[in-house]
Amino acid sequence: MTERVAILISGGGSNMAALIDSMAEEGHPAEPVLVVSNNPEAGGLEKARDRGVETAVVDHRTFHGDRAAFEDALHERLEEAAPDILCLAGFMRILDEPFVARWDGRMLNIHPSLLPKYPGLDTHGRALRAGDAEAGCTVHEVTSELDGGPILGQARVPVRSDDTPDTLAARVLEKEHILYPRVLRRFAKGEKSPIFCS
Repeated sequence: MTERVAILISGGGSNMAALIDSMAEEGHPAEPVLVVSNNPEAGGLEKARDRGVETAVVDHRTFHGDRAAFEDALHERLEEAAPDILCLAGFMRILDEPFVARWDGRMLNIHPSLLPKYPGLDTHGRALRAGDAEAGCTVHEVTSELDGGPILGQARVPVRSDDTPDTLAARVLEKEHILYPRVLRRFAKGEKSPIFCS
């Protein structure tokens, strides 16, 4: 049985594109059924349409700060597509507990740090200021704790002496494009044991 996947984005959608491209591989246990953005100008929407995936916009700004109403509308749109798995891929909205509870055990996120280090924003700058020897990315299940759900995979990159937040981010992003599809493939088969790669 093929698992149905919906992907939430806010921007350019490079991780989304990596996920969709991987699901096009023969024998993949999942298929993309919908890409939703809270930003009508998100570049990832065009990338999804170019790949033949249905898209939708639920613009958070039209809800004037009413997060519950936004999340209800988002959930309603997702339910129409009936996904089995929900992937956050650069979705820049914090989701409240009621929304997360609706997708408990079925929602994944990728975060640009080696969690539990550096949840939240400015992960690369924080790693550099701390003098870390390595950085990386983490795919985890989404829970009501920000970036605190069970870890499903991590990939590491060495930190270079001349790194800036931007150069480090670029190298970590390359790993994200490899790690997230690998974890999704395993997750769609019911495999939740974490994988670690460099």
